[in-house]
Amino acid sequence: MINFIICDDNKEFLIREKKIIDNLMMKYDIEYECKMFTNYGNDFQNFMKEEKGFKIYLLDIQIDEISGLDAARIIREEYDDWTSVIILVTAYNEFKYEALTNRLYLLDFINKLNNYEENLKEDIHRALKNYNNREKTLKFEYNHVLKTVEYRHIVYIEKELDSKRCIINTIYGNMIIPKTLTEVYKMLDERFIKTSRSMIINSDYIEQYNYKENKITFINGETTYQISRGMKKGIKDYVEHNK
Repeated sequence: MINFIICDDNKEFLIREKKIIDNLMMKYDIEYECKMFTNYGNDFQNFMKEEKGFKIYLLDIQIDEISGLDAARIIREEYDDWTSVIILVTAYNEFKYEALTNRLYLLDFINKLNNYEENLKEDIHRALKNYNNREKTLKFEYNHVLKTVEYRHIVYIEKELDSKRCIINTIYGNMIIPKTLTEVYKMLDERFIKTSRSMIINSDYIEQYNYKENKITFINGETTYQISRGMKKGIKDYVEHNK
């Protein structure tokens, strides 16, 4: 399920945005809903809190006391949601630099007065590629119970000390998988990097890499020094070209 969350104080523009989304989504076999808000009040913030499907936000940058940029900051920093897609929308280009330099991982900044419909369609196509890539899951059995965890929720996986099991660190807690690190690595996709004999990381969660200290800092503030000598240059090059 994809949730499009649109917030704009112009009701006519809200309807226009929903129509663009409805027409575009007819081409995809994906279940979706559009949630429309005219301000960033309690109803909007209550929906932000919900763990409900994959979210794509279209946020007007100027509404009352709370701006779209403020809302984006709340989504990322207060609710620790770094997986939802956020697109800022405005008629004022002077906000673009501020929006794109706040390290809030925005997909785009769209001007309502400049080829808006085509730009929005292009951004939704990009967001749907992100959705298709991130909804993959790791499935395994533990204590006779089938477990599943979405790849996009995994921050890193490390080998349990003196054991043939691993610990999966996710955005909502840890879980045990009764497999070796090598076995787990074969079950994952290309976003995961085996940095040492004891650690696999999700490259989407890398905030920065300190080459001198050989330390990776993740988006959620956790760190690891488990990068083998042979992986140092590869991690450095990856971060420089992708972050």
